Amino acid sequence: MTLYLPIAEMSVSVITFLALGATVGFLSGLFGVGGGFLLAPLLTFLGIPPGVAIATSTSHVVASSVSGAMTHHRRGNVDVKLGLVMLAGGLVGTYLGVNFVKILTARGLFELTVSLTYVIFLGTVGTIILFEGINASRKPRSPGGSSLRKPGQHSWIERLPFKMRFPRSKLYTSAVPPVVIGMFVGFISAMMGIGGGFVMIPALIYLLRVPTGLVIGTSLFQIVFVSATATVLHAVENKSVDIVLAVILIAGGVLGAQFGTMAGEKLRGEHLRVLLGALILLVAARMAFDLAVRPSDLYSLALVPGAP
Repeated sequence: MTLYLPIAEMSVSVITFLALGATVGFLSGLFGVGGGFLLAPLLTFLGIPPGVAIATSTSHVVASSVSGAMTHHRRGNVDVKLGLVMLAGGLVGTYLGVNFVKILTARGLFELTVSLTYVIFLGTVGTIILFEGINASRKPRSPGGSSLRKPGQHSWIERLPFKMRFPRSKLYTSAVPPVVIGMFVGFISAMMGIGGGFVMIPALIYLLRVPTGLVIGTSLFQIVFVSATATVLHAVENKSVDIVLAVILIAGGVLGAQFGTMAGEKLRGEHLRVLLGALILLVAARMAFDLAVRPSDLYSLALVPGAP
């Protein structure tokens, strides 16, 4: 069975893209990330124009993140106050990111810029997460559980102004880092079609010292609203959200996210980080390969969504 995508201007197999949505949704629930870092490249590999792939990916991120966030919220694993503070910065970053995409598209630099950003950014983050997860898995676990924050430990973050209390996470810290983290995640979410969880999760753990049990749920909570905003702005500003493709991907993604969340509960956190780091590096390597290989078509006359 095939359907015609009006914005992407091509016919696709419904089964293929349903399976793709379910796979990415499963990974979203498993790792606590939006899944866009994997979905957008895979869509381009299957022939979807990059602009449409990135904009439509954000709608899938919304659906898969809502499903996972609701599950974590029912279990009390979401710090809503911290999520709202990060969201304040995330909305600003999303608006800036969508307009930056519009500028790059108009100048014909969008595809190259995004590909290079993916390779550099994912390669760096994936390497850090992979090696950290390997090192953590080699350390013996303490009977009372591991804690990243030690008594009397202070950092430069604790000296920043605008202190706030986050009772759920048992934190008393400056609101500046969460806002900046949210803004950065919102920007890259709009530009790369990703949820940004692979950035937010390490930031919550290592910068803000949020308890590990609350990290994934709080990350998904913020991703829901940032990705929803990015989807709307891409549709209005760049006209690049393909609603037919989005529905197919979401249908598979919602189901996959539930199974991913259940599977994630059976794995240790350090093992999840090793798998996530390896997956990110694999995507970065594939995109680097595509940049290095001579394309079959040296010129393209295709219209880019959002271009004047």
